[in-house]
Amino acid sequence: MGEAEAIARSVDGPVTRASLTADLAALDLAGATVLVHASLSALGWVCGGPVAVCEALRAAIGRDGTLVVPTHTGLSDPAHWEHPPVPAAWVPTVRAALPPFDRALTPTRGMGAIPEVVRTHPEALRSPHPEVSFTALGPRAEELCGAHPLGDRLGERSPLARLHDAEALVLLLGVDHAVNTSLHLAEYRSRVVARHRHHRLVPPCADGGNEAPEGAWIEVSDVVLDETDFADLGSDYEAAHPDRLRLGRAGYGTARVLEQRHLVGYAVGWLDRNRRP
Repeated sequence: MGEAEAIARSVDGPVTRASLTADLAALDLAGATVLVHASLSALGWVCGGPVAVCEALRAAIGRDGTLVVPTHTGLSDPAHWEHPPVPAAWVPTVRAALPPFDRALTPTRGMGAIPEVVRTHPEALRSPHPEVSFTALGPRAEELCGAHPLGDRLGERSPLARLHDAEALVLLLGVDHAVNTSLHLAEYRSRVVARHRHHRLVPPCADGGNEAPEGAWIEVSDVVLDETDFADLGSDYEAAHPDRLRLGRAGYGTARVLEQRHLVGYAVGWLDRNRRP
């Protein structure tokens, strides 16, 4: 039995663009800047799949709002690949032959089907980071995703910080805080986490983007990131601030709406208390 058939057998009926739009509209997203993390399968059997979800999100947010999704690629130094690893003898060849990041062509990896639909929308703007780009669709797209320095992938000069400045909302559709990218911004602001840095090689960009020469790998210093405790962090936040959480539904899935700025502020303190120095 395929996944779609299994989902269809587990629900009472199809989820449509219209029903999703109504569910999302009830969350009061109109005119907002919204960073979305979503699981398509968690929403039920969606008629029209990820395209219908994208259209419902845009309808609920409206023309004055901006939809943002993570469009991370998985492109990284093959010396550190694990699933599967690359034999050490292959690393120089793979590193030299790996196609450079192209904002228009390079697909997402591990992000799900919905970000791919947003990424390929003709009006979308993708930030120029070869590993952890974000894509925005709406009037604030350039403000949020026009720049993305290589050595500050999820920190103060990244789209996450611009979303913070824009008082963005975080919308979790059928997923929990384990995939809440905004919590990485708190890592950069945590006095405990931010002191741990490492040197990394960042893949080349097709247009030479950022500070990297065209076709060249560049070494950067960046914060060591770790999302393994994000689910616990998010659960503690919701327990401590239930008044800051909007709960609703999206199809057959749970929808959570949070204020990114307030969440990140809480997360900084949580990380300082719970991460090892």
